[in-house]
Amino acid sequence: MALLVTCCALWGVNQVAAKVALVDLPPLLQAGLRSAGAAVLVVLWARWRGLRLFERDGTLGAGLLAGSLFAIEFACIFIGLQYTGASRMVVFIYLAPFVVALLMPLVARQERLDAVQGLGLAIAFGGVVWAFAEGLQGGGSWLGDALGLLAAVLWAGTTVVVRATRLSRALPEKTLLYQLGVSAVILGGGTVLMGESWSPATVSALSWASLAFQTVVVTFASYLMWFWLVRHYPATQVSAFTLLAPLFGLAAGVLLLQEPLTPRLVVAAVAVSAGLLLVNRPRRPAARP
Repeated sequence: MALLVTCCALWGVNQVAAKVALVDLPPLLQAGLRSAGAAVLVVLWARWRGLRLFERDGTLGAGLLAGSLFAIEFACIFIGLQYTGASRMVVFIYLAPFVVALLMPLVARQERLDAVQGLGLAIAFGGVVWAFAEGLQGGGSWLGDALGLLAAVLWAGTTVVVRATRLSRALPEKTLLYQLGVSAVILGGGTVLMGESWSPATVSALSWASLAFQTVVVTFASYLMWFWLVRHYPATQVSAFTLLAPLFGLAAGVLLLQEPLTPRLVVAAVAVSAGLLLVNRPRRPAARP
């Protein structure tokens, strides 16, 4: 439980760290450096543990697709943070589990939503729509919010690709390396196409520290920690803890960046958390004939 709460707190604070570094580091450059640095750490980790990540196992196509979705997702997040607050972004991103719940029955019929899970989905979606309407009315940027929603869809798409292909049987470290390595290349190319500077004139110590935190603590350590938890504990119980991440993110944006705490955003965060709780609740076993 302590490790799960730590993961959720780190994921919530991650949006704040990214927004802080945007003062000096352009969005695509920052996201690309983050992925590249974490990819190197994953390779070193695998070599230290004797894991074979580069053997042929038929996962290349799915890995390239998952990495591409991962790259576009974080491009949306980092660009979106230029237009909306970190506290708003984290709430919109966590619509992803519900998109997964809608898409998974297409590849696994046994994962169809029941009535209570459908209610959780409706509650979360209603809260997010209400918060998004606030951006249209001037309470926040609709463009940044929309990019957050698109990032959630892309995150869900990555999850479905991993679950529906041979990546589901690959080492977690290999799956993570696909996402980090491919995204580093794509985001690096995006940096060139967008004309972002590869060597900003001045980068503060705080921006470098924020980038290091994202790379080492969040993208490398917390993701590996999450994979370890999923492999050693019931997935349903582990997944239920993700409802804490949008709450941590909301609190971090308000406390660390002094972002406005609007009633609509509070309702949306609570609705997303309540919806996650309902969607991830343990199902009753089917009665024996």
